[in-house]
Amino acid sequence: MRLPGPLHALNEALAFVLEIVAIVALAWWGFTTGGNILVNVVLGVATPVAAMVLWGLFAAPRARFKIALPLVLLVKAVVFGAGALGFYGIGHPGSALAFAVIALLNTALATADREAHFRRAAG
Repeated sequence: MRLPGPLHALNEALAFVLEIVAIVALAWWGFTTGGNILVNVVLGVATPVAAMVLWGLFAAPRARFKIALPLVLLVKAVVFGAGALGFYGIGHPGSALAFAVIALLNTALATADREAHFRRAAG
């Protein structure tokens, strides 16, 4: 399923926003979950940085390493799932569910769109 130009652009923009929201949720969770200020700072910085590194290495459009699509989807599931758990962990279960559903739908649409694009280019 190839998305028309404006919908393709909108879905790609939404994907970027979702990536940022996942990072923010992880930072928010990290800065508020620990028992003391040092733990909060370490978790608030290290957790989103780890997600960004993972994303940049394997899931970004210009990822450092090109891996098979199922592995890219696994990385996205880990990062978006962690973002949803971050929302849940800070006491926002509704936001966690909404984020997870939107991320799932966006990723499914983006994957179908890219697959159709590559099939069309190869054929």
